[in-house]
Amino acid sequence: MKIRLGRVDYLNCLPVYYALEKKLVVPEPPVKIISGVPTKLNQLFLEGKIDLTPLSSIEYARHQDKGIILPDISISADGSVGSILLFSRRPVTELDGCTVAVSKSSATSVVMLQVLFEHYYHLNAAFVDRLPDLDAMLKEAEAALLIGDEALIGRRRVQREGLPFRITDLGEVWKHFTGEKMVYALWVVRREFACRYPEETRALANILTAAKEEGMKRLPEIIRVGQRRTGLPGHVVEEYFSLVRYGFDAEYRRALLLFYDYAYKSGLIDDRVKTLAVWGDDVV
Repeated sequence: MKIRLGRVDYLNCLPVYYALEKKLVVPEPPVKIISGVPTKLNQLFLEGKIDLTPLSSIEYARHQDKGIILPDISISADGSVGSILLFSRRPVTELDGCTVAVSKSSATSVVMLQVLFEHYYHLNAAFVDRLPDLDAMLKEAEAALLIGDEALIGRRRVQREGLPFRITDLGEVWKHFTGEKMVYALWVVRREFACRYPEETRALANILTAAKEEGMKRLPEIIRVGQRRTGLPGHVVEEYFSLVRYGFDAEYRRALLLFYDYAYKSGLIDDRVKTLAVWGDDVV
């Protein structure tokens, strides 16, 4: 049986998937890897077309009945994250009543931005979904939210060309606002799959954790791969990997529940999330 495993098509997944792609993890997992941007993988997961994937953390809150979180692995940051960036023509505090274009590739970061606008900046804005094209987004909006590789490349371009845009790292703002870390994505297995194949689920959880650990040992190799994939300088990729975190301990869980609390207060999820269903916590 080939297990359908999602892979976010951004640099932030390289430290986990590099070891899988290079067959550095034993035993080699029986997986078929399906790549895409976060919103695409979210959709495939919810449609039952992927068994396990890095899921946007906000989508877990919206569909708790469909998934179980794997332990010890996430895409997170403790402050600046480098790849969740708001580009604006004016300071963020002056964006009240403006239009903000947000990337169609993003789910969690859009909610995070809306929460920050309401509860931290105390601003009202119109948020419009757009393809992640900085020039096109800023032709019709006063600010644009980019995530992932597009954000990293956009920042590099602004710096290199001296473009007149302010850049705000939402991870840094979140840390100022809450004092907490931020969890952007979780590895989530479909509940029906976990119930039907508990041994395979357990093995995959262990393999992904092992792949993450192996990847972190091989960061120089991964940085070179990241350079080739994005065209970014090595020092930019290296700095990025120094910001992204891949754990999911008690502090990350607490931070995630706080994010869900704010999303609920802002009416961006229907139900308050009080507990997390994590594999190994007697959820199956």
